[in-house]
Amino acid sequence: MEIDGAQMRYLRAGSGPPLILLHGLMGYSFSWRFTMPTLAPYASLYAPDMPGAGFSERPPNLDHSMRATALRVMQFAQKLGLSTFDLLGTSRGGAVAMCMASECLKKNSGLRVRNLILVAPVNPYSPHGKLMAPFFGSNMGAALFRWSIKRMDFLYPYTHSQMFGGRRRIPPDSLPGYKAPLAIPGLFEHGLSIVKTWTADLRELQALLPSLADIPTLLIWGSKDPAVFVSSMEPLARHFKCVQETVFPGIGHLPYEECPAEFNQALIDFLAKPTTNS
Repeated sequence: MEIDGAQMRYLRAGSGPPLILLHGLMGYSFSWRFTMPTLAPYASLYAPDMPGAGFSERPPNLDHSMRATALRVMQFAQKLGLSTFDLLGTSRGGAVAMCMASECLKKNSGLRVRNLILVAPVNPYSPHGKLMAPFFGSNMGAALFRWSIKRMDFLYPYTHSQMFGGRRRIPPDSLPGYKAPLAIPGLFEHGLSIVKTWTADLRELQALLPSLADIPTLLIWGSKDPAVFVSSMEPLARHFKCVQETVFPGIGHLPYEECPAEFNQALIDFLAKPTTNS
């Protein structure tokens, strides 16, 4: 599908109420390889590689701020002919999902998020990225990052392994799968463009959170998440009137890979509840 002049790859599977799956920073639709087959009997699933990521095109100078990305996902939903759908976002994709849900509430959007599922979403209450992202968004930080890329054969496996609750929880195909898009130039420049607006995005997210209060929401975290701290779950949850919280013990930042059976069941149970906003 063409979005903002770029060819955007996406995966589709299943039948039933539509569910859009948004990957995180440096991720892509590969993240949902254990989710889509299990959820397919329950939902029509759409998993994009956002422009700049995965196997989508990487146009230079594209705005990758949270809001611009959210508006791109709205275009995606409109081109699919969707009007009401469930929305799942993980990590930075979780912040995008919240921003998109807020945009959908505005008059004349023609779109409505029925349920919101946030998997360790980037949020204003987790301090981890607040220091690192602005640094790598600076000229010095970006230069250091580009220098590190040349040594990625050593660094990438290490940084990838740090996202999990333990090495034994890393699926055998995980590292090769996330490295595959590196064959297309521009992936790391895409990441740098995201962190440049990180601080401003968090301020915007803080301001829009009250607008999401009436959307039924599921929050999912791993207790050992090193990227978005589980301590941020409670202050985030206070913004939602109807919220369910699930924490997987001993799990890191990628529960859909580390404990896929339990993760998928949590999604199925939540989406099947008659109390959801239908």
